[in-house]
Amino acid sequence: MEIVTAEHLGFCYGVKRAINMAREQGKEKGCVYTLGPIIHNPQMVALLEREGVHPINDLSQVDSGTVIIRSHGVGPHIYEQAAQRNLQIVDATCPHVKKAQLSAQKLAEDGYTVVIIGEKMHPEVKSIHEWAGPKTLSVETVEETKKVPEVARLGIVAQTTFSHIKFNQIVGELLNKSHDIKILRTICTATDQRQAAAEALARRVDMMLVIGGKNSANTTRLACLCAECCQTHHIETADELQVEWFTNIEKIGVTAGASTPDWLIKEVYEKCRKMNRT
Repeated sequence: MEIVTAEHLGFCYGVKRAINMAREQGKEKGCVYTLGPIIHNPQMVALLEREGVHPINDLSQVDSGTVIIRSHGVGPHIYEQAAQRNLQIVDATCPHVKKAQLSAQKLAEDGYTVVIIGEKMHPEVKSIHEWAGPKTLSVETVEETKKVPEVARLGIVAQTTFSHIKFNQIVGELLNKSHDIKILRTICTATDQRQAAAEALARRVDMMLVIGGKNSANTTRLACLCAECCQTHHIETADELQVEWFTNIEKIGVTAGASTPDWLIKEVYEKCRKMNRT
């Protein structure tokens, strides 16, 4: 049985940056907080908690200290609330997310009706929405474009981890909504690379293992892409591997989401190797 890893997988720049910032703050101050899980990987969040980095759901849960803004970003009101409560903010928003936030804000200021292509309930999309203002719309599917009204000026941005294929499909449906359309494709390069590499590998193997948090949008998207090509299993850890999956499998592909640490990938790879020898 051959085991092949995708050309691009695991931590992206924005996630590495956020993790490093959190670790530095935890080491320096002993106890710091993140507003929500800093990334969508339960195992990494648990490890950081042992290092003094504790997730909270609301700023009201702390009276003093340092709060780290997670990689998904937040709306401007969070910064205002933190200042009012005299909390120190360390901003670990992914630079690509920050670019999407500011792009959406600029479009709104220039008089465009802003449409965010992405998952409405995802924290990143919520943060972009808040920067763009209350008149902003979020669209996740081609079907939902029917609800977008015709407007004088239409500005389009994307969730940084959204599927490039779905983005193009949705944009195609939005082109008849205005005569003045500005499209800012804010999907990050790391997302494109991981999706392309995963899909290419899935076409060459009998089975794909996609490693990452079940709450990770970009990992779930990788799993969906791979599932269109071959048998696919989305797992968080090596403990989820099941012997029966490997029956009559000659070639396995391994990929991982942008919020999946290297050590989880290595554990899965090594367990697959051991299963191969038994």
